[in-house]
Amino acid sequence: MSTEPGTAAETAAAPLKGRTVLVAGAGSPSGTAVCEALEAAGAKVVAVGRDAARLENTLFRLYDADLRTCDLSDTGEVAALAADMQETYGGIDGLIHLVGGWRAGTGIGSQSEADWDFLETNILRTLRNVSRSFYDQLEASPDGRLAIVSSTAVESPTAAGAGYAAAKAAAEAWVRAIAAGFRSAQSGRKENPEPQRSAAVVFVVKALVDSAQRAAAPDRRFPGYTDVADLAAAVVRLFQQDAAEVNGQRIHLSPEK
Repeated sequence: MSTEPGTAAETAAAPLKGRTVLVAGAGSPSGTAVCEALEAAGAKVVAVGRDAARLENTLFRLYDADLRTCDLSDTGEVAALAADMQETYGGIDGLIHLVGGWRAGTGIGSQSEADWDFLETNILRTLRNVSRSFYDQLEASPDGRLAIVSSTAVESPTAAGAGYAAAKAAAEAWVRAIAAGFRSAQSGRKENPEPQRSAAVVFVVKALVDSAQRAAAPDRRFPGYTDVADLAAAVVRLFQQDAAEVNGQRIHLSPEK
């Protein structure tokens, strides 16, 4: 949970000092980039993933991250994690949900149950679990932030990617509902409204790309892809933006073609 800010110089050097931010899906390339950017900005990073060895191997450059293993599709495990965060840190200030995955068919009829189960579990169920368990902590924080990464496929779904686009659309609707909850609990209160301090947003990308992918395909241009470093910068920036302005927004991160 946030602490009192320091001097102007300290704030400029570490704008997120005093904030505790949980990154779900931290072992991925995007998770690694986000965790490193958050720590560089002064935040206490809680990096969550399923595989302890993968977390240690990918996040070894972090100085003081709290590495946690948790099956985010398991309601009980997530509730226990939230209780531990409340006890250990007095709650979290940020939740960055980077759990996902891709499955597609060749058309509507080929959308398999196995693929839908995978997409629903990773994209939607994990989001529902963590957001429900951590909602009160984020709403109570002086500067609570929740963010997910969605896809331009929501705006222009294809028959082959129907399941993926539907799961992402559902996740976006869930985040908008969280934003509405934050608003009604703070600036939208009928009696004694207070300044908006918590916000839930959707970052929208065509796809993400990292340095390893670029090195593996040096002749590929990755048009319209968002570098994980740009996503990480947007996450840090989110904590410095006015909650009332960003709450409920879809923020496009796709570069200009």
